[in-house]
Amino acid sequence: MGIHTGMRRAGAAAIAPDVPLLTRDPLAEQHLLHETALALLQYTPDLAIAAPDTLLLQVSASLMYFGGPRRLHQRIATTLQGMSLHTSLGMAPTAQGAWLLAHQSSIRTPRRTLQIHTLARRLDTLSHTLLSSAEPRREWLHSIGCRTLGDLRRLPRAGLQRRCGTELLHTLDAAYGDAPECHVWIQPPARFFQRLELPDYVEHAEAVLSWAQRLIEPLCGWLVARRRAVQHLTLALEHERGRHARPPTTLPISLAQPAWQASHLRNLLREKLGRLPLEAPAIALSLRVDDTVEQPAASTCLFPEPGGSPAEHARLLDLLSARLGRERVLQAQPVADHRPETANRWCAAQDAKKSPDSVQHASSHTDPLSRPPFAFMDRPFWLLDPPIPLQVQQHRPVYSGQPLRLVRGPERIESGWWDAALTVRDYFVAEDAASARYWIYRERDTEHARWFLHGRYA
Repeated sequence: MGIHTGMRRAGAAAIAPDVPLLTRDPLAEQHLLHETALALLQYTPDLAIAAPDTLLLQVSASLMYFGGPRRLHQRIATTLQGMSLHTSLGMAPTAQGAWLLAHQSSIRTPRRTLQIHTLARRLDTLSHTLLSSAEPRREWLHSIGCRTLGDLRRLPRAGLQRRCGTELLHTLDAAYGDAPECHVWIQPPARFFQRLELPDYVEHAEAVLSWAQRLIEPLCGWLVARRRAVQHLTLALEHERGRHARPPTTLPISLAQPAWQASHLRNLLREKLGRLPLEAPAIALSLRVDDTVEQPAASTCLFPEPGGSPAEHARLLDLLSARLGRERVLQAQPVADHRPETANRWCAAQDAKKSPDSVQHASSHTDPLSRPPFAFMDRPFWLLDPPIPLQVQQHRPVYSGQPLRLVRGPERIESGWWDAALTVRDYFVAEDAASARYWIYRERDTEHARWFLHGRYA
């Protein structure tokens, strides 16, 4: 529309009156640049802030890990788009060369190369106006027919240095790989806390997710840089201040297993926000990490375990708990009690520190004499609640009209004397004519002992 850098406000408004003019906020830009740097730490630990709007990433050691330059380029672009940033990416063997490729405006010139000779050929076609050190001498360079970086390099170095200084030559040499480059890599902070002011009132919790993405990506970069994983974090939605002030709406997020992947945290946050009633419009977001642990080591197994890895199982539990509620996703936990009906309790799957499999695995490596007696006995998976009374015919228990034959037992359980549920029983494994097996017991604390069916075997 004819608007260019350096125009006055009145002139721009006369050419395009519908174009909004915003006041520039350098502090907000710097804060956003540091947020972006934290987010990109998940791709390389060597990252430097080189200019007011430039980030330099040393990715030579990350190419193979992320599947090559094309896939790494796509992943970085996806991360930046998720943060609602408009960026221009360049990749080259030198940092200055990648910066020039990212800033060039020609559509025909590729912005990604891995060979130094290919980089030199592409840089030769770019305009020298991309270099800030050449800007004071732009008219003079144009007057002698020098318009590209290739033309600039063909000029005598001694005369160019006298007229333009050493900075221009050093920048050219660094871009073409003829001079070393030195950078100061950023260091992630010891603690993570990010706050984001929203541009307008947000009245629906689902709309918060797009802005929370700006906080999730820096969190994941911070976790990767510090080799940590998060297990508990809190998202706070701040509301209006002043006369109508309200306390922030906090959304605690707990994970079944520590995680640091952006996709998992984003999906979990989506489920949480979908069930969150927002009582007042939100004007700001803040994300605080409450607990971190070391990242679990990668699996050293040659073949993957059937049914998915433990991390995939934990991610499924997190999503189910976020969608259905923690009180509806339960996991069985063994209890140190000999009574079958009280030897198990149900707790939230995310709070279960040890699964039944881990308890059984741990008990198999202990001294057999130190294990409880029921560790040697097999138990039916299906327990009846309450137990079914059995009839007795010719001193034999009968179930469904068929007499049962005792094949193993007795296993004597006498426990619960310290509470009201005193249990004094003799358990047997019984079998009917069809070879179906049952777990039955006989009372011992009554004058006329009765038989009960307590469980069925598969």
